[in-house]
Amino acid sequence: MSGRGRGGGVRLTARGAVVSVLAFTLLGCVLQALFESPALTGVAFVAGCAVAVALVNRRDLLTLVVSPPLVFFVATLLAEALRSLGAASPVQTLGLGLFTTLSAGAPWLFGGSLLVLVVAWRRGLAGCVRELREELRAGGPAVPRPRRSKAGAFAPEPEGYFEPKVYGTPREDA
Repeated sequence: MSGRGRGGGVRLTARGAVVSVLAFTLLGCVLQALFESPALTGVAFVAGCAVAVALVNRRDLLTLVVSPPLVFFVATLLAEALRSLGAASPVQTLGLGLFTTLSAGAPWLFGGSLLVLVVAWRRGLAGCVRELREELRAGGPAVPRPRRSKAGAFAPEPEGYFEPKVYGTPREDA
């Protein structure tokens, strides 16, 4: 049986899942501006999180779990930057807009992040964390220990150890 038959349909990479959450959140920002309903951005963010965690590849769960807060911030920053362009004081408007929007969206952010975490845990997030730990333990060279003298004090490296090596021969300048 092929991998596609077992997986059951469309699967997203970590990038695709993050982009889909961003797209949903930006769509929510646009709908909020059109209909003046403050909950639309949050609802769209949570819906984007649900879609992304349901469609992401299992091996990309770890990446998706840590990205919703950053995605929410980026979407809010873009929306507020566009909103502040026509203001008399764009920097002040941007700062105040970011503060109020992030404060009002905090429950939605926590809800979406919790939803991603719970669904990802059910889909095998613990296995992804375990695999990452094993890769980190197995990979990479051992860290060299500092040299010690017989008395136990630190012994400096031999002379010339840190001097750069010169490759090739000097050019003859005429």
